[in-house]
Amino acid sequence: MPRNLRIDWWLLGAAIPILAAGLSTMYSFTGDNSFALHQVIWISLALIVFFLLSFVDFRFIRSTWVSVALFIVSILLLASLYFIGKASHGAENWLSFGLFSIQPSDLAKIALVIILTKYFSRRHIEIANVRHIVVSGFYALVFFVMVIVLPDLGSAIIIFLFWLSMVMVSGVSKKHLFIMLTAGLVCFALLWSFGFKEYQKNRIRTFIDPYSDVHKTGYNAYQSTIAVGSGGILGKGLGYGTQSRLKFLPEYQTDFIFAAYAEEWGLVGVIILFGLYGVLVWRILSNAMRGDTNFEILFGIGTAIYFIVHIAVNVGMNMHLLPITGTPLPLMSYGGTHIMSEFVLLGILVSMRKYARPAHKDTVKNDFLWPQIKN
Repeated sequence: MPRNLRIDWWLLGAAIPILAAGLSTMYSFTGDNSFALHQVIWISLALIVFFLLSFVDFRFIRSTWVSVALFIVSILLLASLYFIGKASHGAENWLSFGLFSIQPSDLAKIALVIILTKYFSRRHIEIANVRHIVVSGFYALVFFVMVIVLPDLGSAIIIFLFWLSMVMVSGVSKKHLFIMLTAGLVCFALLWSFGFKEYQKNRIRTFIDPYSDVHKTGYNAYQSTIAVGSGGILGKGLGYGTQSRLKFLPEYQTDFIFAAYAEEWGLVGVIILFGLYGVLVWRILSNAMRGDTNFEILFGIGTAIYFIVHIAVNVGMNMHLLPITGTPLPLMSYGGTHIMSEFVLLGILVSMRKYARPAHKDTVKNDFLWPQIKN
């Protein structure tokens, strides 16, 4: 192996079984290999990109011009959806290029990781100043508004939760945290009155009262809950999930792949899956702790938050703990853009190992993981 390539094999070793779990679930409930075959192609391309990025010296992304360029390009891509976007489930959130399509919101999430990493790596000591919360919030708000208008509620929620998490790990006062939560409630009220489409409101109403309309707006949540619960301790076995196999469970290859997996593998399989995700996040944070500068540390933390938020939202909606939002499960759900995005982040993270230094735990503890909360 070249000396300048330092792959984290623990990280890759956790990711590959998760990919395999997604592929096996797709194959078992479709009865053919169409979804699985297409996903194998995307996974292969994503792994190639992952290894190629591992060779690149990414210290250049610390530069301000990179963040500015990513911000502008992301805005242009999201704006193009209003004119040439391809509709999916009522949202113009895909750009079609013939043989393949891309989802600009996934690219915007990568850009936001880098943009907020750049911003907070220079200003995390001053985060108690509300100005930095407002400025960082502006970057997230632009993306949030552009995707919610599409409307893409799932991506909007991810963007908001990611920004909120980054602010909190960087350190925020209790007073400002209260102001942020209050502002969030006000924004939700405004979105409910002027932003949300009726079907999005119905999803939230169904979340509050799951049995109010199980044949229409509550159907997805009801069927996913049945699928997860019917798996029992050991599951029904690969290919024997009735909810997914008989097509009662909608979007079983994307949004509800966790429910399909839980039905076939049961509680034991879910624990194993969560364990693999735990190893993945642990290795991401472990690499972050050895970052050469604050930028690398925060980039690793941001990447971990990216995965955690996606996992929490997807699993939450599959178990009816959160409203249905259309969020993919990392490394498992069918789709090329999100798989590629995830491995781009992991590839950049692994490339930073080439110039990593021994873990400076005290610095990380004081600056990020245990911020000083001041009034």
